[in-house]
Amino acid sequence: MSDYSAKILSYLNRIDYEPLTAERLKGKLNVPVKKNVEFVQALDLLKASRRIRINQNGLVRLREKSESLTGTLKRFSSGAGVVLPGDATAGDRAQEIYISQRDIRDGHTGDKVLIKLLNRRRSGGQRCGRIIDVVERATTTFVGTYLERFGQGYVKIDGRNFHEPMVIDDPGAKGASTGDKIVVEILRFPAHFQEGEAVLVEILGAKGEQGVDTLSIVHEFGLPTDFPDGVLDEARKQVHEFDEKDLGDRTDLTRETIVTIDPADARDFDDAISLKQTTNGHWVLGVHIADVAHYVKDGSQLDSEAQLRGNSVYLPGHVIPMLPEILSNGLASLQKGKIRLTKTVFIEFDPQGLPVHTEFANTVIKVSRRFAYQEVMPLIEEPENRRSRVSMKVRKLLKKMHQLAMLLRKRRFAAGALELHLKEVKIDFDKNHRVTGAHEAEHDESHQIIEEFMLAANIAVAQELSDREIIFPHRAHGDPSLAKLKAFAEFAKALGYTLERPQSRRELQQLIQESQGEPTEYAVNYALLRSLKQAVYTPEEEGHYALAVEDYCHFTSPIRRYPDLIVHRIFDTIVRKKKSRKKSDYLSMTKLCQHCCTTERRAIAAERELTKLKLLTFMQEKIGEEINAVITGVENFGIFCQGVEIPVEGFIHIGRLDRNDYFDHESSTFSLVARRSGMRFRLGDRIRVKVAKVDLDSRELDFLPVESVRKSGKNKRKKKLIGKKKKKKPAARKKKKPRTKKKKRGNRS
Repeated sequence: MSDYSAKILSYLNRIDYEPLTAERLKGKLNVPVKKNVEFVQALDLLKASRRIRINQNGLVRLREKSESLTGTLKRFSSGAGVVLPGDATAGDRAQEIYISQRDIRDGHTGDKVLIKLLNRRRSGGQRCGRIIDVVERATTTFVGTYLERFGQGYVKIDGRNFHEPMVIDDPGAKGASTGDKIVVEILRFPAHFQEGEAVLVEILGAKGEQGVDTLSIVHEFGLPTDFPDGVLDEARKQVHEFDEKDLGDRTDLTRETIVTIDPADARDFDDAISLKQTTNGHWVLGVHIADVAHYVKDGSQLDSEAQLRGNSVYLPGHVIPMLPEILSNGLASLQKGKIRLTKTVFIEFDPQGLPVHTEFANTVIKVSRRFAYQEVMPLIEEPENRRSRVSMKVRKLLKKMHQLAMLLRKRRFAAGALELHLKEVKIDFDKNHRVTGAHEAEHDESHQIIEEFMLAANIAVAQELSDREIIFPHRAHGDPSLAKLKAFAEFAKALGYTLERPQSRRELQQLIQESQGEPTEYAVNYALLRSLKQAVYTPEEEGHYALAVEDYCHFTSPIRRYPDLIVHRIFDTIVRKKKSRKKSDYLSMTKLCQHCCTTERRAIAAERELTKLKLLTFMQEKIGEEINAVITGVENFGIFCQGVEIPVEGFIHIGRLDRNDYFDHESSTFSLVARRSGMRFRLGDRIRVKVAKVDLDSRELDFLPVESVRKSGKNKRKKKLIGKKKKKKPAARKKKKPRTKKKKRGNRS
């Protein structure tokens, strides 16, 4: 399927799609003039293959009755699910196809399935389908709890996707005991009138035993752990052969003042910074990134393993690195005082923070000073402090870094960049990796310094590669659909805000600023987050919506992300003036980007699931206690809430909100509204809840509401007009009342 065929089908699959002419469809897809022929050919091919039809008025539609397609299944605990077509954009819910429980067969989350589109839609317009076949299983390996009934062994799979235990035919083979956490291979997946069957592969340990929860998540998500011997041998060889005196043709920057700023507990250091100011007031920023590509050669065993992993995985109390630690924490890491090989982007900015010149080089550096984030701002705020052990040269460097970063940040937001204000809560663990509490993560200007410089380097590299028409993995963040933005505007209106142009990033950012510190802050940020698409890797030039830039890529973290390593190799085509990658590489780059998207989502999901598991273990001791929470999801069957002080998510069934009332689901305002009392449970509202039940096997937490949050009509907040100032109406003149004769009062008797 050609690129434009996929784009046409994806657009026609949208819920909000209304039939368009070919010319208008071309405009919606932003087809450049030079691609007109390719677009027309794709349209003709789809028509000839009977995947689309064009009526006598020239309107383009899908042929719904007989169409079948493949996609990835996501199954819900209810038994139903949705399929995202293979040519659709990850995270775009508008393109999902609903599969009812009776039509899902034995498909499960992550499976690649073949479906037939049905000639019916749900009430919201969502298309419906039926699974014809499971083309490829996402996995057949699962983790669960072993149990026995009348001498027969069973496994209760963790999570909510499998409701009934599965038979294990050989329970005695490995000596499992009731309550053990085990790894099983499913031989027969359960379906209607079909019992599931599994075989025991490994015993992880007794439930609740230290470290078993981490092992459970590692096996559940199929995360790679130990490196093969050949990979370790290659890594050791690189360390053995490294000669810090043999710099080759690299630019020597070892005498420059260069610093790193990272979290206090960081183990590997990807990036370092230098900065100079010229006599004409210009800034020359140096962003120095560990040259991992020098050690991990294309096609080597190291490279194959790194590509397979896709990225490092950061679990609570445990890291699964993309590269062996002898490289990731050793030779490639930009440690203080060590000679290290780097790839450097030099960006010259004028006094207003506008980039005027960029250079790229393979370099060698020696970091002068390593800083933790919390050390930086005191040195910037008091650079003349004589008691500091940091040299005056380094303190002045930090001061200049702060000045430039704040200038770049100001310019970025003026250009339309978008940043949500969602507070991050970090969990506290003891030495045994058990939860002891939580704290709000610091995100001050020391973090913003590094953010701005890394963004500048990523943009500079992406722009250069795009200008040279080189195929590379963009980090794309697609524009949200207008329908979703309009829905968000309606939601904002219910909160007391009026968005004149919901598609304007500046107005959206203004709304975020207006709501900061207000009771509506959570609601605005959560609702807007739900309106945005998910960022992905792609060879397509799709732009980055939130950053408001045309070209963007990941370049600054090659130790922990494979797409950055790809960009580093392409970087050499600029430095060494090699020929650019051929167009024939487009297909392989597309597959590589899709793989990296998959491993990235797997890592995020694994981290989230283990964190959830540890929080649920912590909450077992809190049953009956009350906590403050925020409503993070509203469905027609209840609400999801997340604790404020402890970021654990739980659920309140609609039947528990008020037994004496009925609730209606308002999708436009993300609310459940009581018919009698007018009580409103809305996305982003704060609520007081009681911990009612914790189920570790199903990984579920039930809350009970303690206090009501809002009644309809009680919100007296004045409406704010975002993006356009209201004109003041001239004061109306008071009309003089006509004089009337006063009636004489009669005498009281």
